[in-house]
Amino acid sequence: MGRKVRFAAAALIAVATGVYLNNTSLLAPHRDGKPVLLAHRGMAQRFDERDVKNDTCTATRMLPPVHDYLENTLRSMRASFEAGADVVELDVHPTTDGEFAVFHDWTLDCRTDGQGVTRAQSMAKLKKLDIGYGYTADGGKTFPFRGKGIGMMPTLAEVFAAFPDKKLLINVKSRDASEGEKLAGVLNALPVARRRAIMVYGGDEPIAEVRRLTPDVRTISRAAIRSCLIRYIGYGWTGLVPAACHNAMVLVPVNVAPWLWGWPDRFLGRMTGANSAVFVLGPYSGGEFSTGIDTPELFARLPRGYSGGIWTNEIEAIATIAGKSKD
Repeated sequence: MGRKVRFAAAALIAVATGVYLNNTSLLAPHRDGKPVLLAHRGMAQRFDERDVKNDTCTATRMLPPVHDYLENTLRSMRASFEAGADVVELDVHPTTDGEFAVFHDWTLDCRTDGQGVTRAQSMAKLKKLDIGYGYTADGGKTFPFRGKGIGMMPTLAEVFAAFPDKKLLINVKSRDASEGEKLAGVLNALPVARRRAIMVYGGDEPIAEVRRLTPDVRTISRAAIRSCLIRYIGYGWTGLVPAACHNAMVLVPVNVAPWLWGWPDRFLGRMTGANSAVFVLGPYSGGEFSTGIDTPELFARLPRGYSGGIWTNEIEAIATIAGKSKD
């Protein structure tokens, strides 16, 4: 019995040692360099995020503005890149006249002087709206951007033309598979090198279509995020990378990251080998995957020398902390 116990113990130690050596970052190559910064919504007006739901009008919850940039505008995107962003995120909706409008909300009523569902409008009509109309930081007493956002809603084509060599993340706001098919057609019309600098995320159905029709574009959806991370936590110790983590934008909440086998360097290396890009988000608590690394305290939770991606709503502040500010 004693010999069997010793053998079992030795085998267990050998397995544990193998798992450790296969996953420790101490033996993994470290990728030098500064982190890759993703500006969520570009330079945007911040708002009170407490108890925000999908249908909350965030423009009426605006915090006192510290700049005059409005999200999803060419001006905002340009300022984000100038502040140190490597990637800028933008939201799209198809229009009735064959374009993709770059705008966040499902409806127009919150931010603009228009009404109705965004995707039910023509781009010609959307171009006439004031996208700064609804912003207020004092309960509707004043509207500091009213009249200043007329004609500022761009098309996706205009974004591509304005930033021909910049990395972009496109957010598909619907669950409509046909929207993914249409976006794939737009992406496939781009040169290969340009297409590979673009990532797409959003609803499961349209993203499945983009992934099927444009296999060289990195994608992620809510279901794919969960599948990737849960499966990797389950068997990533073997070195195998789940299919959902391949050719993907891998979003990692900062409080989930320590549970990932080989975090950070071994994990980053495996994802690079799967042609995927990793971006760390703010803490996940069962809600939306949309909080960012927005404060010095959250940035401090990243590993020393971390050179992967960071998702942030505060590009100016985080670029300065990360040493990427261009001022």
